[in-house]
Amino acid sequence: MTIFKFTEARVRDLELGSGIHRDTDVKGLLCICHKTTKTFAVQGDVRRQKRHVRTVRMKIGRTDLVRLGEARNEARKLMATIQSGIDPTAGPEATGMTLEQALATHLSERDLSPASVKNYQYHMDQYLGRLRRRAVADISRQDCRELLDTLTKRHGRTTGGSVMRTVRAIINTARRHDETIEGNPVDAIRVPATARRQVDELDVSLFWKQTETSSNVMRDLHRTFLLTGARRSSLLGVKRADFDPERGILTFTHMKVGEAWSFPTGRWLTEMLTARLGENEPLASEWLWPSPTSASGRIAEPKRKGIPSPHALRHHARTFLIAAGVPYAEGALLLGQRLPGASGGYVHQSHLVEALRPHAQALEDYILNFAK
Repeated sequence: MTIFKFTEARVRDLELGSGIHRDTDVKGLLCICHKTTKTFAVQGDVRRQKRHVRTVRMKIGRTDLVRLGEARNEARKLMATIQSGIDPTAGPEATGMTLEQALATHLSERDLSPASVKNYQYHMDQYLGRLRRRAVADISRQDCRELLDTLTKRHGRTTGGSVMRTVRAIINTARRHDETIEGNPVDAIRVPATARRQVDELDVSLFWKQTETSSNVMRDLHRTFLLTGARRSSLLGVKRADFDPERGILTFTHMKVGEAWSFPTGRWLTEMLTARLGENEPLASEWLWPSPTSASGRIAEPKRKGIPSPHALRHHARTFLIAAGVPYAEGALLLGQRLPGASGGYVHQSHLVEALRPHAQALEDYILNFAK
């Protein structure tokens, strides 16, 4: 190594392959002559509490691209950083965040429904035991491939895909907190899509006869599922106070979109629910669909043999809305769905109850026309 005062001419005249040369004017500034190129670099000792931690060398740029004055200014900045005890070449420190810790962070950052939180935790407890205490930075693509293969063989494609989507969401959260996690390993594998639900065509007349054989409260519940298209948890969570018979409004407080949803009941449904309130009164229950034998005091499982599930009835309601001539946007709002696009965020369903009433009535009229 030679030491001399750098000038543009002397640097230009240095022979390729001559090794390392040090500048006398700026501490730490080097010119390294490789076999084919010459580069400016800076080298210094990182010290903390008067102890040597490491020697750092950092490239500034090729001599034919960076002028000597620019190299000296950059060297001064880098040396100031090094002498303050900071290694400018060091990447971000790993947090060591485990998959389990990342899940806790993921849940704390989001306003999720209790059902969604329960689903995330169930996946962690039931399917992710081998990975839950692993640092997210150490989870590889191969780990994810093996996990998906195992889940698919033991529990099927639907469960495997669902769990892998949970893992992907958790790792994305971890990446925002740990910069050493460069990518999401789940993105490198093909996660099975959720299977499209197959729903057979509904014979409304037969459905009406089948519900007639159930108890009065169960009969009314299944018919309300079809006439509103409500989700299972939304309708089962309705209380007596949530139905206004005078205005003909049924309010759902348990909604996937998070906010309450007011449904304008048709004439027939209004009369049926009003009668339901009267029939329930001796039970002194707060629920619209009471069940004295249930721990919660309300019907918890609405499925009955031969009768479509609540979700299938929601599919049928959506189909019947179209058949009844209800426009797309109005049908979506009646089902408690957010409208797509930027303008959808400006539409508030609670302000449109009366505007939606004719469309709810059209759905009811269409169904009753086949029910009798």
